[in-house]
Amino acid sequence: MRYLRFILIFTALGAMALAQGQQQDLMVHKLKDNVYWLEGGGGNTGVIIGNNGVIIIDAKTTAAAGKQIVDEVAKLTPKPITHVLLTHSDGDHVNGLASFPKGLTIVAEEGCAKEMKDSASKGGRGAAPADYLPTMVISKSPDNVTFDGVKLRLLHWVPAHTSGDMVIYLPTEKIVFTGDIIAANRPDPIIHPEKGGSSAGWVTTAKGIEALDSNEFVPGHGDLQSKADIQKRVNDTAAKRDKIEALLKEGKTLDEARAATGDAPPPAAKGGRGGPAFPSLTDIVYQENGKK
Repeated sequence: MRYLRFILIFTALGAMALAQGQQQDLMVHKLKDNVYWLEGGGGNTGVIIGNNGVIIIDAKTTAAAGKQIVDEVAKLTPKPITHVLLTHSDGDHVNGLASFPKGLTIVAEEGCAKEMKDSASKGGRGAAPADYLPTMVISKSPDNVTFDGVKLRLLHWVPAHTSGDMVIYLPTEKIVFTGDIIAANRPDPIIHPEKGGSSAGWVTTAKGIEALDSNEFVPGHGDLQSKADIQKRVNDTAAKRDKIEALLKEGKTLDEARAATGDAPPPAAKGGRGGPAFPSLTDIVYQENGKK
């Protein structure tokens, strides 16, 4: 019994230490007096402090990470969270909503709303939280709104990373939250063909982001980007996509095209946990043209 009690105490202490470590992993970056972004625990999160409440952009991966967001906001301001804007439906941007307060205005593009509803209805591990589906759906762009005194432009050009991407632009502060259209921790775009994503749509959307009057772009993953960073990513991706399409027209096989572009086949899911194994840009373009 003593041994069992020791094991239980040790396990509990280990869990507490892990939780504390997770808290330390979330980093708060200030952009303006009323605008921050939070790094760690999933996709990047935006925090905008309005006149009477707080607007959150994306909610990270787990309920635990979502609670971290709520806790960090409480350190920044006593104002309550009132709105959540979702850049897209991926679990690492929406599932942390499970720890948010109820009664929020949750805003998403119509494709994102549909994908979340479908995910919640299927259930299972990683499903979107059924109690936190979008309550306000945008279906046109730009959708110019003002939430709690904060002017926002909610932008959707065409399906790109997913069918329901939404880019959030703060015209007064000149800050852009790109979602996973820009994933600065990867050299090439991440595209979900199973969610209606498109390589041509990615180029169109990224060019739209590039044209915004800003030099501060918060990506879905990775560090803050400048306009020059966005321009380089757009140009490099458009040139690579053109090259892949030229290889297609020459009749090159997928393996030959991968060799020419330096892309590897999609890796197996890591650790046997069913995690995402994103196809390369070469694979995406070939799939879009019905080639294997």
